[in-house]
Amino acid sequence: MKRRLTVKWEDFVLALRLLERAQIWIAILLLPLAIFMLLPLVYLFNHAFKPLHELFLFPPTFIVREPTTGNFVELLALSESTIVPVSRYIFNSIVVTFLSTIAMVVTGAMCAYPLSKHPFPGSKIVLGLIMLALLFATEAVAIPRFIVIQSLGIMNTYLGHVLPLVALPVGVFLLKQFMDQIPNDLMEAAKIDGAREFTIFMRIVIPLVNPAIATISILAFQSAWGNTETSTLFMQEDAMKTLPFYMSTLTSGLANSVARQGAAAAGALIMFIPPLVVFIVSQRKVITTMAHSGIK
Repeated sequence: MKRRLTVKWEDFVLALRLLERAQIWIAILLLPLAIFMLLPLVYLFNHAFKPLHELFLFPPTFIVREPTTGNFVELLALSESTIVPVSRYIFNSIVVTFLSTIAMVVTGAMCAYPLSKHPFPGSKIVLGLIMLALLFATEAVAIPRFIVIQSLGIMNTYLGHVLPLVALPVGVFLLKQFMDQIPNDLMEAAKIDGAREFTIFMRIVIPLVNPAIATISILAFQSAWGNTETSTLFMQEDAMKTLPFYMSTLTSGLANSVARQGAAAAGALIMFIPPLVVFIVSQRKVITTMAHSGIK
């Protein structure tokens, strides 16, 4: 009996070693692809620290030769010459992005829950209309959005920034697919124990769809952080505009000019860092919650 157990244990150890070797070879094969995917990030970081003569060097250099922080100094100098300081634009972007992300996640979850667990007559038509909204470009709905925002009287307010971004059809679709995987028996058991609908939604459904919520948070943050439409159409006061709009004005009409290109390179890096950080943090959460979600 001991001999049989010893043989099985040796086979198990051998299988683990073979699995480790396979993972090592897979990692070696994927390493060149990972390096290739990181090249744009490396170029963006190096581009922000290039002096002016390296920005227009031909052929262009991938790695900066003489790194300098002059581009960031130029960016701050440009902001000091304006009526509204750059800190105001940053504050507006943080507030708008935070509120918009929360609003998109909450409305997406509350919309997906009845479509998934409480179907009603015409629910499939409603879902189809939500998916149909993906076909419309932003420019196609710019005029109706402007009329709605103006009619509500929320021009030059934070609500005017947030309200046009609340609807996220991709988020509704993704959350519905995750909620469809939750067994209805689990919810029925909670109702038998006396749980109300809101309690089931918050304590059972939401924790089980954390992977989808983390993914939607990434999409919502990227959409809100880089948005310039609300500042362009709904904000006449410069003090209510966001950082992406200010960055877009640095190089507007300067495609063939040398001026401000260094500041634009520094601004591109500043705009890119927050989405990168949010993506890295949320991506780890997505992997962790998928591994421990318990939904099969």
